[in-house]
Amino acid sequence: MLSKKLKKSFFLLLLFLFIIPINVFAYSDKIIVGGQNIGISLNSQGILIVGTYEVNGTSPAKEAGLKTGDIIKKINNNDVSNIEQMATEINKLKEEKIKLTYSRNHKEKETTLNLYKDENNIYKTGLYVKDSVTGIGTLTFIDPNTKIFGALGHEIQEQTTGEIFEIKDGSIFTSTVTDIIPSSDGTPGEKKAEYSKQDITGQVSENTTQGIFGTYTADIKNNKTYNVAKPNEIKKGEAKILTVLNGTTIKEYTINITHINHEKQKNKNFIFEIKDKDLLNKTNGIIQGMSGSPIIQGNNIIGAVTHVVIDNPHKGYGIFITNMLEEAEN
Repeated sequence: MLSKKLKKSFFLLLLFLFIIPINVFAYSDKIIVGGQNIGISLNSQGILIVGTYEVNGTSPAKEAGLKTGDIIKKINNNDVSNIEQMATEINKLKEEKIKLTYSRNHKEKETTLNLYKDENNIYKTGLYVKDSVTGIGTLTFIDPNTKIFGALGHEIQEQTTGEIFEIKDGSIFTSTVTDIIPSSDGTPGEKKAEYSKQDITGQVSENTTQGIFGTYTADIKNNKTYNVAKPNEIKKGEAKILTVLNGTTIKEYTINITHINHEKQKNKNFIFEIKDKDLLNKTNGIIQGMSGSPIIQGNNIIGAVTHVVIDNPHKGYGIFITNMLEEAEN
């Protein structure tokens, strides 16, 4: 009897252990570090409303209950995914009213949009719309085994709405830094760059609060790998960031890590201060376009640059590299 109870208990224990969910991440212990400047183009999941205007004193958007940030998905039950398709559907109908299916806060809704003629007798929707965004940033890593890449260390937002840009897909491509606008207190500087959308190096599949992620498709020229540091292995003190300030040349610059936040947080996991005089002379601190620049400590990659401290551009925030790698696998 006791033996049967023990066997039953043992079986239940095994079953219990078997069904406990375990998070196992498959990213490599060693990854290729980036640092190169990249161009980024993201395509929206639909047609994003970024503003409205009046036509002859009337607001078609207000009448229809549409707001900035809504995403148009269908016109008269026909799918539309870009502005060209939207224009085609409207011109094809030649009606003063169209049925719109749109998404707000991930909930699908329907409305009727009245079209009004302007002074040139042309129908107007009263909507400013966008179906893609383009910018620059810095590549953080490539996993040599999966070819998954990560960049930026934070999300790309739609500038007008301030919301995360919900994407269908996107790409990264080669970019050359042509000029630097230095930061000043209260105003972050920026990299100026040229890029070629035809010279694609990767396909983007995710835009998240930890960065953009996808599959690297170009030849990997740099095969040097760095160990992936866990958060408890990161130390206060000296580290290096890798970034491009001129052309395509990646250089190392010295920083000092001053604070590490081990509380569960998606980004802004540690604070650093730039100590490199050459970098300060050129940029006066963290600038836009530097997001995603890898941070190295010893032989380890520990994270990436994410944000500038606005009132002191010599200081910035970094994200743990493990946070980026875990998000890349989701």
